[in-house]
Amino acid sequence: MSEEVAQPLATVPEIILKKRKSNEELALRRKEQLEQRKFRLKKNKQEFIKKPEDFVKEFRYREVDLVQMKHRLKRKRPALETTNPQLLLVIRIQGKNDMHPAVRKNLYSLNLRKIFNAVFVRADEAMLEKLQRVEPYVTYGYPSLKNVKELIYKKGYAKINKQRVPLTDNNLIEEALGKYNIICIEDIVHEIASTGKYFKEAASFLWPFTLNKPEVGLKGVKARYLDGGDTGNREDKINELISKMN
Repeated sequence: MSEEVAQPLATVPEIILKKRKSNEELALRRKEQLEQRKFRLKKNKQEFIKKPEDFVKEFRYREVDLVQMKHRLKRKRPALETTNPQLLLVIRIQGKNDMHPAVRKNLYSLNLRKIFNAVFVRADEAMLEKLQRVEPYVTYGYPSLKNVKELIYKKGYAKINKQRVPLTDNNLIEEALGKYNIICIEDIVHEIASTGKYFKEAASFLWPFTLNKPEVGLKGVKARYLDGGDTGNREDKINELISKMN
């Protein structure tokens, strides 16, 4: 009987063995990270469960906010020059859980839904009254032509069919605002800066600006700017803040 010839053992290349080991180690690390993430989420959920006294505290803050808003409306406003209404840039700088729903409604009507959103408005009586309602959460003033132009060119987006669309095509502008003789970005800048006849249409066409959080310039204080805080009318000084946020 002839002896069977011994077959050589199949060998796995070293590079494949290393890859297998690396994949196994990666799988173990991912499993450990997932378990740690689940643990942290569970812990955070337990920590952030609101106690009854927290709800009471929030309710009181909101009621105080409403009372303060009513007091602000009684404050005398400066007389306005009606022949040449001025342009204002309004920036939301505060406001979360301590805001009364009536105040939040006014902020939303200004399209200031997020902190550091900004919009152009015309300084008429109705607008100044609305700004008084939301004063602890916004700051505003008179932007220079240079800042108006830079904001629109650098951070400007159009609002088309409730969508945020980049201002990269003048055809979009002409299609939406051509009937008002506004056919390009420069026309929008002119209409906004001059608070012209079709200011409302041009301002409504623009999506609210999203500004950067300034490294310096805001103290986190709800007091009026004129009293050493952050909020309210900065007049021409708003341009210093714009340059830090644009």
